[in-house]
Amino acid sequence: MNDALRNRIFELRDLAGVINLATWDQETYMPKKAEAVRAAQLGTLQGLYHERLVDPRLGEWIERETPATPDERAMLRVLKRERERAVRLPSRLVKAIAEGQAHALSAWREARTQRSFKVFQPKLEVLVNLRREQADALGHDGERYDALLENYEPGMKVARLTPVLSSLVKKLEPLIATIEARGPKRDALAGKRFPVEEQWAFTMELLPAMGFDLEAGRQDRSIHPFSNGLAPTDVRLTTRVFEDQPFSAIFGTLHEGGHGLYEQGFSPDHFRTPLAQSPSMGLHESQSRLWENLVGRSRPFWTFFFPKLKARFPSQLADVSLDDFLASVNKVERSFVRVEADEVTYNLHIALRYELELGLVRGSLSVAELEDAWNQKTKALLGLEVKQPVEGVLQDIHWAWGEFGYFPTYALGNLYGATLFATARRELPSLDDELARGHLLGLLGWLREKIHRHGSRLDAEELVRQATGHGLRDDDFIAGLTTRY
Repeated sequence: MNDALRNRIFELRDLAGVINLATWDQETYMPKKAEAVRAAQLGTLQGLYHERLVDPRLGEWIERETPATPDERAMLRVLKRERERAVRLPSRLVKAIAEGQAHALSAWREARTQRSFKVFQPKLEVLVNLRREQADALGHDGERYDALLENYEPGMKVARLTPVLSSLVKKLEPLIATIEARGPKRDALAGKRFPVEEQWAFTMELLPAMGFDLEAGRQDRSIHPFSNGLAPTDVRLTTRVFEDQPFSAIFGTLHEGGHGLYEQGFSPDHFRTPLAQSPSMGLHESQSRLWENLVGRSRPFWTFFFPKLKARFPSQLADVSLDDFLASVNKVERSFVRVEADEVTYNLHIALRYELELGLVRGSLSVAELEDAWNQKTKALLGLEVKQPVEGVLQDIHWAWGEFGYFPTYALGNLYGATLFATARRELPSLDDELARGHLLGLLGWLREKIHRHGSRLDAEELVRQATGHGLRDDDFIAGLTTRY
């Protein structure tokens, strides 16, 4: 590969890593008064990244290059796709979006503190307008949302996504009704307090057990759990810890740990190149949802880890059996907060957000109408009355980041994850026994081989098809839930 092209590829990945570091710090340790400076810094960094990506010389280098290996062909395909989208965006818009994100994040945090959507509303309006402008600049066939969805799930369109989500909701509704008809299960942990530092220590046991390398990553705390891959050797995770909600920290860590394992699992040959990343966020979410739900809510997993949890909280769990604990872990209950939702009702939260942000991007729903629309759809889909915006329209960080088009990838991740896990269980017949002994690395090795090491060599659905024999479908997901519940 031409040295100039190779060096530009390295430079772009280095800049992306620094941008990720600045945004991670923004959500963890950045002083409150640094907001304006950080917004300007991120605007400058995003501008530099954009300028180097759209540089005409880079286009010439790509066109003149004759790739010598399959990896080089894949690398050029990914880079060319990113560049072709970038050249349609003026630098002014790129910087405006970066600054708008920084201001919106600060406003979102303040709005949550004040429990008032109106604090966030003006900054969100700016971001919505910027993203609509971005979609038009990128180009679309009449559906702006397609252009934004492409950022997270290349090749996916509203025309395909809407039927997928509608079908999923229709299949979930009778399953939820059947479970609810049995009556509520007792929550064996309700009303108990679990010291924060002991919870934190337990999550820090889980990460290395999963195979997460704490010398190539770390976990911190944030308002909303997230993960950020600066490089495969520097992966940042966060979780959140509540004294009266131990599952929040546990499953937050399992979820973000799943993301982190993927980020650490890219081939060393791909470091500092466009191949050291997932081909789609749906595939990335398949890894987090797989570890959080399919492993983390299973009997084999807790057969090993429940005694360890009990040792940390002997008084709180003294009268709690493994069966009681599993009933609490797998309790199905309509709830307000997506990240705390059970795996059966979770996709209803995604359908709600998808409908709302589709309306925002289309212009059929204004930001001023968003809170009321959220509350109405929560009542319609989940049967719940929202009492305050922190459990409603202000609960997620994604819109503060301007990530319109991201939410559907969680549902796609659920579907991909279920298919991958079902295949892993067939190909690893002793998997349940291994999990029950606390041996999680066999599953990780399978995922490394089938998914992680490939990075962006292939599109997401093709990679899943190679690993499992078929692409996107909901059969394995619905079958798994039906068997479990």
